[in-house]
Amino acid sequence: MPDTSPTPLESIQQAAEQVRQQLNLKTFDAEAVAHLDNFIEAQRGVLPAAERDGVVMALGCFLGQCMVQVYRAEWGTGKDGSTGVGLAGRFFFNPFYLVNSQLNEGETASVAAFFASVPQRLKTPPAARKTWIS
Repeated sequence: MPDTSPTPLESIQQAAEQVRQQLNLKTFDAEAVAHLDNFIEAQRGVLPAAERDGVVMALGCFLGQCMVQVYRAEWGTGKDGSTGVGLAGRFFFNPFYLVNSQLNEGETASVAAFFASVPQRLKTPPAARKTWIS
């Protein structure tokens, strides 16, 4: 009997779609991330500890999917084994960490501000590799 369970990528995409529908958003774009930012702020201080991990997971899937759609990022696994999105073969961002940071720190760790910073990050040339050994 074939395995019909979703792949990890399908599970992430399904979770992102559920968040999109629950927040009544049209698409995965910058406007949706701004709404997500406001939603996270509204949850700070009222989110029950027992629900936090699930909320971080769901909202992180949504944030990551917005990065995939807007910035042509790709879901993948980082060097440390974490799940996140890769951009331009140079960057790897963990959207779950970003959501959790805003829940902990508030607007100083805004997911919307981070999202808006991505184009500038992409324009910054990669750091030159040092050819000497220290």
